Amino acid sequence: MKHSANVLLTVSGILILLAPFADCATAARHLIDISHTDGGFVITEGRDKVMVYQRKHKSLDGKYTRANYIHPLYGLDGQVLTEDFPRDHPHHRGVFWAWHQLWLGDAKVGDPWATQDSQWDVYEAKIMTPNSKSRALRLGLYWTSPLRTDSAGKPVPLVKETTTITVHCAENDMRKIDFRIELLALQNDMRLGGSEDAKGYGGFSMRIKLSKGLAFTGTDGPVEPTTLSLEAGPWIDISGNFAGAGKTNGIAILTHKSCPGYPHRWILRRSGSCQNAAWPGRDPVPLSKTKPIILNYRLIIHRGNASDISFDKLQAEYNSEN
Repeated sequence: MKHSANVLLTVSGILILLAPFADCATAARHLIDISHTDGGFVITEGRDKVMVYQRKHKSLDGKYTRANYIHPLYGLDGQVLTEDFPRDHPHHRGVFWAWHQLWLGDAKVGDPWATQDSQWDVYEAKIMTPNSKSRALRLGLYWTSPLRTDSAGKPVPLVKETTTITVHCAENDMRKIDFRIELLALQNDMRLGGSEDAKGYGGFSMRIKLSKGLAFTGTDGPVEPTTLSLEAGPWIDISGNFAGAGKTNGIAILTHKSCPGYPHRWILRRSGSCQNAAWPGRDPVPLSKTKPIILNYRLIIHRGNASDISFDKLQAEYNSEN
């Protein structure tokens, strides 16, 4: 059967891809729904909340302005897993990907991690249906800084980010959520790096609600968080009584083998901070104007603990995917 062409629709400055008419009925029956709101997008599966993507900038009394992140992220039983504007580190926000060092030549032009001199301007958003068990949100945005403006005083785009977030239907007491982050320099001599101290934190991160008695698990078994980064293999799982749900559940980060620096080192915390797949570390790496850096991560939200799930198998399956 021949399908009609895709249709592009602009809503409040956001570009949304509408599937062909023959596919619209399929999309309407899809268990996963992505709906546009004033602040961004809400993703659900049936009656269950999955996450909210924050497109518009938001702040706390005019401070710690941020956008382009996930909050809330929900567990399989409806509990809120993430935090936004936590008291100890108000610049932390849900699931986010940001770095401390953004350089243009010899000038530091922002600290996106700390939400200083940084903005994220989403110019395009497309809702896609890869298959009957997943839906995706593809985002195009520019990183800008008030420290770099044109002759009219308008911030100059420094980095082009293209991020695709794919949400899979929950199966076997777990849900997979994929993040593909592409970073392309728009100016000459752009560099990106983590914190300038020995920790070197920066990159894909999640600020989750933590409780006592959490279990951290990596490829070789239990992992104990330390002040500095540590090796734990390509995946890390954190399980416990999240968000006072009264039952054991968890969330894991898997790093795809295609990521530069694979497997990443980890910054892990039992309280008062976020969990980070630390890349590239304290030494900045160059951003190309022709070939983007591509970072791929998978979150697995699950019931039970790490001993109930074969994460090595799940990691192997993830690595086998493009």
